[in-house]
Amino acid sequence: MKAVLRGWTQLAAEVRDFEFEAEGVERLTFTAGQFVSFSAEIGGKKITRAYSIASAPNGNRFHLCLNRVADGLFSPHLFDSAAGTAVEMQGPLGTFTIRDRARDMIFVATGTGVAPFRSMADEYLSSGGPARITLLFGVRYEENLLYRADFERWSAGHPNFRFEPVLSRPGESWRGRAGHVQPHLLELVGDRRDLHVYACGMKAMVDDVRTRLKELGFDRRQIVVEKYD
Repeated sequence: MKAVLRGWTQLAAEVRDFEFEAEGVERLTFTAGQFVSFSAEIGGKKITRAYSIASAPNGNRFHLCLNRVADGLFSPHLFDSAAGTAVEMQGPLGTFTIRDRARDMIFVATGTGVAPFRSMADEYLSSGGPARITLLFGVRYEENLLYRADFERWSAGHPNFRFEPVLSRPGESWRGRAGHVQPHLLELVGDRRDLHVYACGMKAMVDDVRTRLKELGFDRRQIVVEKYD
């Protein structure tokens, strides 16, 4: 299957939301949280990369959230592509999806690791799911809070969705959470041991979240993770 680039929106410095259309199908069927695998000939070699879908299922169009990796191969290729460019695609694939739709959840993300959670939250809230979702989203600077308007809108419009941004390098005017996401996660968990926690981002953060939750007595089936490195 081919994915055709239809446009993009700048989200932050070197971060874009790309809109693609799955060619030849009326509907791209996937479960929120899954990823697609792109392939292209770059520099004489076939390069393949996996990217989480950042939108809920909606016809044959889907969104990806990518940052331009300075010394990368595939992300500069996509950033330099014009609308109408076609890319070889496999999938959607993956098991980083909501396991129990009736159980309260905490989503823990850093950077572009928020992409699958945007898909999951949008789909779940649109379906009228009853569980409470807290999105704990960590970035360095306030301007890096990707999809902030969406999360704030959902928080205002859905009593079961809570948006908790965290800045590791906050400005003087910031009045929200600061530091790294891990201690804030422990605060949000509190005495509850019935939650499901989903974590997506860099390996060090994801591994630390899993270790801390296991130390609290969480079963491994309650901790669902996806690493980006």
